[in-house]
Formats: sequence, C-alpha cells, structure tokens
Amino acid sequence: MNFPVSDMHTMDIEESDTTKILANAAKQRDERKFNDFLIIDADCHHYETESLKEIIDFIEDPVLKQKAKLETGTGSGVVTSLLPPRVGEQNLSGRITRYSLRKAEKTEPGSGRRPAQIALRGMDAMGVDYGNLFPTPMLSLGLHPEGEVENQLSWAYNRWLTEVLLPQEPRIIAMPYLPFNDPDAAYRTVKQFGDCKGVAGFLVTSVRYKAVYENPYMKTYALLEEMGKPLAFHAAYNWMDRMFSTTNKFIVAHAFGFTLFNAIPCANWIVNALPERFPKLKVIWIESGLAWIPWLMQRLDNSYKMRSSECPGLKRLPSEYMREMYYTTQPMELPDDRTLIEATFRAVNAETQLLWSSDYPHWDMDLPSRIYDLPFLSEQAKRNILGENARRVFNLDVSDRFPKYKASQDTATETAALPSR
Repeated sequence: MNFPVSDMHTMDIEESDTTKILANAAKQRDERKFNDFLIIDADCHHYETESLKEIIDFIEDPVLKQKAKLETGTGSGVVTSLLPPRVGEQNLSGRITRYSLRKAEKTEPGSGRRPAQIALRGMDAMGVDYGNLFPTPMLSLGLHPEGEVENQLSWAYNRWLTEVLLPQEPRIIAMPYLPFNDPDAAYRTVKQFGDCKGVAGFLVTSVRYKAVYENPYMKTYALLEEMGKPLAFHAAYNWMDRMFSTTNKFIVAHAFGFTLFNAIPCANWIVNALPERFPKLKVIWIESGLAWIPWLMQRLDNSYKMRSSECPGLKRLPSEYMREMYYTTQPMELPDDRTLIEATFRAVNAETQLLWSSDYPHWDMDLPSRIYDLPFLSEQAKRNILGENARRVFNLDVSDRFPKYKASQDTATETAALPSR
C-alpha cells in the first residue's frame, strides 16, 4: 500500500520504520564513530496520544476518566476535550513523512512498548546511549481553560510514565510534567515522583500564563533544590496568542514562539533573584535554539546597569546568572557567518552548560553531527556537549553502557579525559 508523499512521489507504508527513515543518521553515526563515546539526547519526543487509552486508566477523577474513555472509544485515539488543539502546520504539507507514516510503524504489543521501542530505534540510529523523553501534544496543556484537566491528565501521564514506560527501558529517562497552573498540584507531583526510577528532573511547559516568581511556587523550587533534581522549561508556540495572532505565516509564529515562551520566564526568573534564592537549583531551557541567549543577556545587562534598583536581590549582572543555567541546543542556528555561533558558545559557557538534543521526531530535528562537526570545538568540548554535561546535570549513572564511569566520581568541576567504551 502506497502513501502519497507529494504530487510526484509515494512511499510504501511498509517502509515506515524509524530505522529506515534515519538511515542517513546511521551512516553519520558509523562515519564519526558516535558509538565510541557517551551521547545523551536531552530532548527527544514521543506522541502520548498514541498511548492515551493506557494513560487515561490512571486518571483519578471518575467523571473525567469516563469522559475520556468515551472519547477514545470512538477510534480516533485523541481526547480532544483534554488536549487543546494548536493551529500550525509542522509537517510541511506532508513532506515530513514521518509524521504521517508514524502510526503505521509496527511495534511489539504490550503496555508502554510502542513509545519505548520507537524511541530506542531512533536512539540506536543516531548513536544515542540515553534519551530524555518528553510528551508532544501535552506541551499545550497549560492553555486548557479547565485547570483540573491539566492536574488530572498530567497526574495520569506521570503515573503511566513512571509505572509503565520507564521501568522497561533503562536507556530512557524522563522529566514528569508539572501542572504549573496549580502550585499545590505541582508540589504534590515532585513529592510523588521525585524518587522514581528514571526521573531525571521535572518539566514545566512554557506555553502558559503563570509567572515563575509567584510565592506559591517557592516550596516546589526548594524541594527540587533539596532533591538535586533540575527544573526544565520546555518551549513551544501558540499561534492564537494575541501577539502572534498578528502574523500570517506559521514560520513567524514558530520562530518567535519557541523563543519568547522561554525568554520571558527566563528573564522573570533572573530579575526576581530566584538564582540567589535557590543557588543550587539547576535550571534548563529546552527547545529554543541558542540565538536568543546572548540577545537576552545583552538586553538585561544594559537595562540593569541603569535600573538596578528594581532588582535589589541581584548581586551580579543578569548575564552572569544566565551563564550558570543550562540550555539544550536544538534547533541550533548555523548562520552563514559562523563567528556568530562561536561567539554564542562563548557567551553561554557551552563546554559546561550546553546539552545536545535532537528533538526527534520533529521536523526541525538535529543530529549529533550538528555539534560534532563544529570546527572551533575541541574534542573534549564536543564530548561534553554531546553527553557529559547531561550526565552531570541529570546525575545519570551510565556505567551499564560505559563501565569505566563511576557515578561516585561525578563532580560539577570534573575535567578529566572522558572514558570511551
């Protein structure tokens, strides 16, 4: 059976296998010997809508659970009343075939097996040892007008994640979803799932309208700091936002949405002196690329020098706090003037603060070669960004794949040569 890819081409649905789709990635893996050293994908994705029938079994509210079961029983597998739709065209009119063909990919039966198996196929093709798995449609769940829906669905997803998916695959880690619109529910989530196997930290979806500096969140930040778990903000877009609704092309809503929905909470985090209040809390900004970071550094520093009285809690320039935060690479901009990306790497202390991410299977994904092929990076810097930094941030024991590592030797200032297999 053929699937129409364009007016001129078709693809046999039997070809819809992640391994085949990533054949060129596997070629790069072998040519650059990616399997010889540690690579951690700090941001890869699955489509939780494909597992909704399993997830909704963990919904606690009986009325919402029954409603969800009725909707999934229609055969669509998507609970539209629980997941706010997003306007936008990410598959480029069908040219990104893995979107359309993904549902036809064959996997083993069993709860949680499909997302785990598809994720592992992608990881193996790219040469990735461990992948930090995030949801996809739920990135917009913070926009749901019913706060209890976010609480219930995120709780169900987190239970399914920690009880069904993560125990199956030690190579897959994840950051449970924080229902950030409800500070008490967010705190409960950290208490419940913080010690679960495979939990690398916690996720805030940035597309929402809650200020990170509000006092009810402080107990959650303090708990995360005490547990040594990082807090990640994952960006997305909302074309229906009043600012972005003035644009008539998706490219603009996407380019700015993924930037501003992280840049604004990042700025609020800093000017409200949260790095001073929680100096040991590791904060990660995910899927906004890198170009926005030096821009925000310069803007905040310039204003701070003129209006420091508005930020009495700060003891240093805003940019100095930003250099101690962590950032994922994807989608990493590669301007024609490569001195710009080199300057960006210097600005963010990339060798210690940057985490490579693929964002697979999304349309703007990056392979490890995006970092590995940069001529201005030393071999040590490449290995740090591709795996070592994430190992340290997530406090990840990788000795099952790299026996020479010993988790007890991990320190924040470790500079020794990295072991190979």
